[in-house]
Amino acid sequence: MSFTSFNLNPGLLRAVDEMGFKMPTPIQADTIPHALGGRDVLACAVTGSGKTAAFLLPILHRLAGRRGATRALVIAPTRELAAQIDEHRRQLARHVGVGGGSVFGGVGMGPQTELFRRGAELIVATPGRLLDHLRFPYVRLDQLEILVLDEADRMLDMGFLPDIRRVLARLPARRQTLLLSATMPPPIAQLAREILKDPVSINVERPAAPAAGVSHAAYAVPAELKSRLLVELLNAPGVRSVLAFTRTKHRANRLAEFLVRNRVSAERIHGNRSQSQRTQALAGFKAGKIRVLVATDIAARGIDITELSHVVNFDVPNVPEDYIHRVGRTARAEAVGDALTLVSPAEEADLRAIERAVGGRIERRTLAGFDYASKPAERLEVPLADRIAAIRAQRAQHRRPGHQPPRHAATVRAGR
Repeated sequence: MSFTSFNLNPGLLRAVDEMGFKMPTPIQADTIPHALGGRDVLACAVTGSGKTAAFLLPILHRLAGRRGATRALVIAPTRELAAQIDEHRRQLARHVGVGGGSVFGGVGMGPQTELFRRGAELIVATPGRLLDHLRFPYVRLDQLEILVLDEADRMLDMGFLPDIRRVLARLPARRQTLLLSATMPPPIAQLAREILKDPVSINVERPAAPAAGVSHAAYAVPAELKSRLLVELLNAPGVRSVLAFTRTKHRANRLAEFLVRNRVSAERIHGNRSQSQRTQALAGFKAGKIRVLVATDIAARGIDITELSHVVNFDVPNVPEDYIHRVGRTARAEAVGDALTLVSPAEEADLRAIERAVGGRIERRTLAGFDYASKPAERLEVPLADRIAAIRAQRAQHRRPGHQPPRHAATVRAGR
């Protein structure tokens, strides 16, 4: 089967060819015909399997040549995923003239407002920022024909279900809806029953599993030595680019700082970073200027990085599905990649739960020459109580008589 078998708009076929896509992936082959036929779709697919094109191509085919109204809305859980979907939209729509844009937080609302005012044909949005715009009359979705909920399971994990329901209440009841998810927990099944009409189900019974090209290994190591072990693992042949996951934002900051002090180019991405910082970090990583990107699970979805050689679970996720999504950042589009997990004694139970979920034992390894009994020179994670005490001490120092605030602090207060 080739893309020509779908009878897509010639402009779309031209864009697909220019992007180097030769044959549709299984999820594309299963989804596109039903979506082109106007059916509601409930689909499950592993990360990196081509879900984005599976829903964008039918949408762009349907909207080609139509102007002046927002007819398609894609809702995604994170800013990075929304931006990535919109970038795919630009690439695929280059010869069919379907306009659109992304709507998410962390940036100004002005340009996004213009998208709604001019009736951009396809809008990709995160739930919270979309609701911010829906408070104003310039948002007109009365002609909406197609709704896509992408990575729906992640949106529910992030607590977006109330927001999703509020958005749905503002949309036309008569529409085509596509709900895509990498896993199918009970809340997603319930949501699907509420919003889909006689849907075509694709891979819904498929158990969640990592991509076939991922090689898995685990290193048992004391928690306080994880940072040092990671630095040593980075010296191994073939470790070119690494996405390392931590369980908290604080640990992401500390790990990135530790790596930089040890002459490893690193950045971090998490919810406390500004949108410009997140964008710059991701762009530097994709361009090869940054070797290690440290992330919380905000990056487990929606980051499409070609030739990512390794995913490292610096902290073992306590939900097996999160492991599947994390390691799915590598071995995308039928490539290969390595997933390494650093396991402290307290995390062994979580690793066993992951093994049950993936249906096999993860190989245990040790790094030759590494001293697993050594004492760390510093703590990675500063306890919260210690951090609060340090902040209070700093504030008390500033309140002392005669204390001169730093020049930059005075500048900020002066509004410069």
